[in-house]
Amino acid sequence: KLCGYLQKLSGKGPLRGFRSRWFVFDPRRCYLYYFKGPQEPQPLGHLDIASACFSYHQPEAGAAAAGDEPAAFEVHSPGGDVTVLKAATRQDMTYWLQELQQKRWEYCNNLDAAKRDSRTSPTPSDFSKGLVAKDNPGTILSQNASAERARNILAVETSPTDLVGEQAASQPAPVQASAINSLKQWSTEIKNSMSSLRKGSNENRKSVFYTTEEWELLDPTPKDLEDSMALEEKRKHVAEGNKGRRLTSSAFPFDFGRIPHKARRPLKDMIGSSKNRNSSDSSPTEWCSGNGNRLVSELQLKYQSQQEELEKLKKDLLSQKELVRLLQQTVRSSQYDKYFASRLCEGVPKDTLELLHQKDGQILGLNNQLEKLNLEKDSLQQEVKNLKCKVGELNERLGMLMETIQAKDEVIMKLSRQLSECEDSTPSQSGAINSPTATSSNKELQELDRLKDNLQGYKTQNKFLNKEILELSALRRNAEAREREWQAKYTSLEAKLCQIESKYLILLQEMKTPVCSEDQSPSREVITQLLEDALKAEPSEQPEQAFFKPHLVSEYDIYGFQTVPEDDDEEKLVAKSRALDLRSLSLSENREISTGVKWENYLASTMNREMMRCVELKNLIRSGIPHEHRSKMWKWCVSLHIKKFKDSAIPGYFQTLLQKALEKPNPASKQIELDLLRTLPNNKHYSSPTSEGIQKLRNVLLAFSWRNPDIGYCQGLNRLVAIALLYLEQEDAFWCLVTIVEVFMPRDYYTKTLLGSQVDQRVFKDLLSEKLPRLHAHFEQYKVDYTLITFNWFLVVFVDSVVSDILFKIWDSFLYEGPKVIFRFALALFKYKEEEILKLQDSMSIFKYLRYFTRTILDARKLTAIAFGDLNPFPLRQIRNRRACHLEKVRLELTELEAIREDFLRERETCVEKRDLISDDEEDS
Repeated sequence: KLCGYLQKLSGKGPLRGFRSRWFVFDPRRCYLYYFKGPQEPQPLGHLDIASACFSYHQPEAGAAAAGDEPAAFEVHSPGGDVTVLKAATRQDMTYWLQELQQKRWEYCNNLDAAKRDSRTSPTPSDFSKGLVAKDNPGTILSQNASAERARNILAVETSPTDLVGEQAASQPAPVQASAINSLKQWSTEIKNSMSSLRKGSNENRKSVFYTTEEWELLDPTPKDLEDSMALEEKRKHVAEGNKGRRLTSSAFPFDFGRIPHKARRPLKDMIGSSKNRNSSDSSPTEWCSGNGNRLVSELQLKYQSQQEELEKLKKDLLSQKELVRLLQQTVRSSQYDKYFASRLCEGVPKDTLELLHQKDGQILGLNNQLEKLNLEKDSLQQEVKNLKCKVGELNERLGMLMETIQAKDEVIMKLSRQLSECEDSTPSQSGAINSPTATSSNKELQELDRLKDNLQGYKTQNKFLNKEILELSALRRNAEAREREWQAKYTSLEAKLCQIESKYLILLQEMKTPVCSEDQSPSREVITQLLEDALKAEPSEQPEQAFFKPHLVSEYDIYGFQTVPEDDDEEKLVAKSRALDLRSLSLSENREISTGVKWENYLASTMNREMMRCVELKNLIRSGIPHEHRSKMWKWCVSLHIKKFKDSAIPGYFQTLLQKALEKPNPASKQIELDLLRTLPNNKHYSSPTSEGIQKLRNVLLAFSWRNPDIGYCQGLNRLVAIALLYLEQEDAFWCLVTIVEVFMPRDYYTKTLLGSQVDQRVFKDLLSEKLPRLHAHFEQYKVDYTLITFNWFLVVFVDSVVSDILFKIWDSFLYEGPKVIFRFALALFKYKEEEILKLQDSMSIFKYLRYFTRTILDARKLTAIAFGDLNPFPLRQIRNRRACHLEKVRLELTELEAIREDFLRERETCVEKRDLISDDEEDS
């Protein structure tokens, strides 16, 4: 997973600067998302890498060899936008550029491969699970082989540091020194602006100077001193006349701030001064006169003495309070003893009195100990507060010291450069004769090293830019070729449309023209020719011509199901018409990209956090999971329901079950082998014994039969597993089957009696009479038992009952919400065709229509709206209550049937005439 910390240049005006961001690459859309931090759920934005190009500038002379310095690069978007990113080191920058180039190259070539074959998924899928994934290999086009070799030659080998990769999420975000400098500059500008606004005030302004080392009291002006002395005299008189009141301390109109020795002057004044400037210009001792210093020292001594006197009075007050408390306790105890002795001494044994006195002493001791602990607690709390204050002061001082160190470093660097310049410009006159030669040779060696470093940096930059130009040229050629292919395909479609319109116009003209006899009708010939053209097999084409062919209806859909049967011409024509309608609906849905955008935005918001159940996710799943994300979402839904089973299972649980089922005799294996090829014969993944899905289907069914011997194998489980295997691997499909059988469905749903399935049919009857009363009355009027049709819907969750697009959208909601979805969609199917069914007026036509009507429903969006909108409210509690009610009834009926069967067997044993009768179960055994 390509992710890590980068600095992004953002902001406007004085706030523009580099900010640390957490970047994550999304291979689904080739987007580079950036967040405030690794734990943030919502991204701040993204960069489209698929249509971007990259560049960076070679550093100045002398900085090329500094690999640990921050390095910036640029991402150019198609609209002319340039995003500047900065890595912590040049090594990280090189790694990011190489990886982003590679991701862009793979995505664009996979996009070309997917778009060339319109029979597969319309978008390049990023999943690698399930049988459907095998249909999307995503191979790189052969025409880019030379470009791939050139890219490998121009590649620069590099490895990332700790700030790149998933392990970087546990580290703090790097802070650039430039950000600190910019913050300091902004704070200085704000302070300067505030001081300029205060110039017009009539109050006495306070003079505070800041430096960067120790803290000391600055000297006030003489006028301020006179005012402060007058105020002090007044406060003394007031204090003498108001003894016993609260103590007051002296106050001054100027600030006793903590200030350093050196003034915080602009850095330009510190390092940009002329060479003839004397060091005395920056001395802080000339800010005030000597007389003012003496007055301030006297005031400081007076202030300190008053503070010491105040602390002494506070200590005396605390001691007096403690003495009063002890005296009060002594008085209370003596009064208690006196009262107790006067009231209870008569008639009380001496031992009891001693025991009571002893208990009183213990109580007093515990009270004293409690008070001491309370005092200790108060002192500790006060100490904690003092420590917090000290920590805050130390943090402030640390910040000031960091600023001091940085300013000193800059001054040292400036002076070092000036010193080196002076040494180079003024050679020593007292040196030996060979000194100028040695100095010049050293300078030449330094210059040679610098040029070598620059040369290496330019070579690396040249390699990267050549590789970037090569990739962009290849991608441009691919885009042009793809545009030509689409243009040819559109031209072919237009020509075919013109031919069809011409034929139908001729047909209409012939139908309009009256003829004498039906045998001589030319319209019959036109119709026959049109039918032959529609059912004619598509001729084999050359590989280079296959790209220009408009694949309106392919032999298999994206799920592997056969779209057009091969035997019956009439059924073949209906199936092809249905496939064209489905294709038209899918194309119209693709034009409305709001659902796809919502899915991409939601998945992007979960890149830094785990998915959780929420209303937003439920609504997205009800609208249908996109083909490219279905494998990931199905696996997550199964894990959501099966977590407690997985946690309790041993590692390698599925493989252990499969190994036992293969090594030991299994009573269900015979029936499983018989049903393998009968599972989904119209799907290419299960159509022959050598198909890849057959072996996976066998493994999952055998493992489940060993896990759940009460069920073993039931016809219907094979279809559930076959659908799951289209998007999941074997082990995930096994847990999907466990979820359906052991979590979703009631007990005895797939056992020999199918008790749970029979109960659900009766619950469905109740719901149909409640939600669709007219249709229920229609069925009752003509005595149509529609449960013969719906029983299979519930048992295999609509497999082979609806078209594939609707089937997988039903499974999306089913795996997330559970079995209630089956009731919703079963009712929605009847409501969708309610008016057509009500028009039928005999039981045979109704039952015949019910056998195939679900295959004529193609609009998944309308069906979903009916299931989750028109049928509300749909509480799960109601279904559970009705299941419990009908379960008792069905059990009683089964008990009665079992009793009748036992009576029949006993009668057959006693009656000679009935001994030859054999039941169906005995015949099977």
